[in-house]
Amino acid sequence: MTATSIETSSTTPTTSSLPLVPQAAGPAVGPELARSWLLVNGAQAERFPAARASAADVVVLDIEDSVAPKDKERARRNVISWLDAQDEHGEQHHAWVRVNGFGTQWWEEDLRALAGVRGLDGVMLAMVESPEHVTRTAELLKDTKIVALVETARGVQHLQAIAGARSTYRLGFGLGDFRRDTGFGENPMTLAYTRSQFTIASRAANLPGPIDGPAVGALGPKLAEATSVTLEFGMTGKLCLMPEQTATVNEGLSPSLSELSWATEFLQEFDADGGEIRNGSDLPRLARAKKILGLAGAFGLSIPEGYDVHFEAPTDTYHC
Repeated sequence: MTATSIETSSTTPTTSSLPLVPQAAGPAVGPELARSWLLVNGAQAERFPAARASAADVVVLDIEDSVAPKDKERARRNVISWLDAQDEHGEQHHAWVRVNGFGTQWWEEDLRALAGVRGLDGVMLAMVESPEHVTRTAELLKDTKIVALVETARGVQHLQAIAGARSTYRLGFGLGDFRRDTGFGENPMTLAYTRSQFTIASRAANLPGPIDGPAVGALGPKLAEATSVTLEFGMTGKLCLMPEQTATVNEGLSPSLSELSWATEFLQEFDADGGEIRNGSDLPRLARAKKILGLAGAFGLSIPEGYDVHFEAPTDTYHC
């Protein structure tokens, strides 16, 4: 969500000249706040270094959907070899792994092979349809973060229970498989109810925001538009299928320049007035401003020097 329609004077920089989000380097963003989740085919180990060097908040080495059955074992070996290794600077490789779904012939083999691997940060469990899928996975991968990737109508029906499972770290929306399962189209309005359910279930279970499905093949304005849909439905992460998508997704799911400007100005004004509640809108605005600035700090964002444009409060900060 970038700032648009900003009136500027001859001495005020335009938003296009003020990069707000680091494109390929910045502070490490943990999985709780991670925006871009880059899937990389585990059978193509030559792609791992480029993924690691990208702007992705999280790299997910995939040994599930992108890997043909005949290549599953090789992909698993590639992933374990990578996670056990160090780079040229002696730093341990780290990544998440998307494992095969519960009930498939590869699920248990994946988990037993990954148990104890040094660079494993967490797993994305495919085709989750019940909380049992998560709890059984956690039994084999103790103390490992699990993103439950829900990809079917049956899974969506059980979202509340899946989100409430003790070992669920975050929910993910397997968009492509869900559309194949249901016959739904790609129009955002068609999927509005489903996306809303992910966000509501996550919030009710006190989980981080859900991870939306990928925009297949999209770059530039088309990807920015798809990311704005993700944001509109309260989802705070998005799967990516190419390294080139990660910077755009990071920018779209970060506080915008207008939001950061408003939050800074509001808190300055609030503190100048003594830091006391003045009306019914102050509490929601205070919470919103602190959230924006907290995210900006986590993502390494700041207002560019000389930027002095003022914005109205976001619509979710008015008391009613």
